[in-house]
Parts: sequence; C-alpha cells; structure tokens
Amino acid sequence: MSPVHTFPLQLRFGDEDSYGHVNNVRFLQFLEDARLSLMHESRPEGSFMELIDPDHYTLVGRQEIEYRSPLTVSMEPAAVDLWVTAVGGSSFDLGYAVRDRVAVDGSTTSAIAATTMVLVSRSTGRPVRLSGEQKAVLLSWQGPPVPFRRTRAGARA
Repeated sequence: MSPVHTFPLQLRFGDEDSYGHVNNVRFLQFLEDARLSLMHESRPEGSFMELIDPDHYTLVGRQEIEYRSPLTVSMEPAAVDLWVTAVGGSSFDLGYAVRDRVAVDGSTTSAIAATTMVLVSRSTGRPVRLSGEQKAVLLSWQGPPVPFRRTRAGARA
C-alpha cells in the first residue's frame, strides 16, 4: 500500500482572489482538510484520532509551504497528496503536494508543504510521547522527504 494518500479537493469560485488564482491562505486550509481526513481515516485498529485519549490532542508546531505554480478554479477536482515524513518522540512531520487535478498524469504541482504536529497534554499544555500504536500507524504512512527547493536552514538544495 502506498504511503501517499490522495484527497480530492473541489475548488470554489470564492477560493480565487483578485489576481485570478487560488489565494495562498486557502492552501493552508486545504492542508488542514487533508490532514483531518487522514487522521480520522478508518483502520482495523481504529483511526489515528481514536488512538488519542481525551486528555491529549495534536497541535500544529510548524508549517512550511512552497508555492510552485498558480492554482485556478476548475470543474475538475484538484488534489492534496499527504504522507508522513518523520516520526519523533512526541511529534511527527507530514508532507504534502497540492496538485491541479486528481489524476497524476498531466497534473501540475501548485505547492508542496510540510507540517510538524505535536501530541500535547490538555492538562499541562506540554508535549507527551507518542504511544507505540500511534507510531505504528504513522510509520505505515511514511514516505519521502518533501522536496523543497531550499533546505530548512535557508540554503539552496
């Protein structure tokens, strides 16, 4: 099974800005929608979110997005590809590609992105360790690093 999950995305006229392309702020919402869909995806052992007890939740610790090509509204759905790039003690990193259509053949990548999610205690507000079950689910979705043109340190790749 591929670690990359593809989520269709129906763009709306209101997603475009005065420049005639989808506004950059909407991209972060697209990433969130895909992330929530993956985290709630039904699995035999339960969804990832079902493996989190009521005293814990996940928070966005960091986001990075690189815009590559304008995205415009079309009747054909766009797509968000999503996978896990790293799993740590209390955090995990996700990689994304936002494409102009669901079909991979002939699609154009409009943006690539990465998000670091942190498992946090509701009572203390502090990070807590991911359980073995949680890590196993995340590792089943592990794929390649996000191919940013610049590394996180700012140097050109």
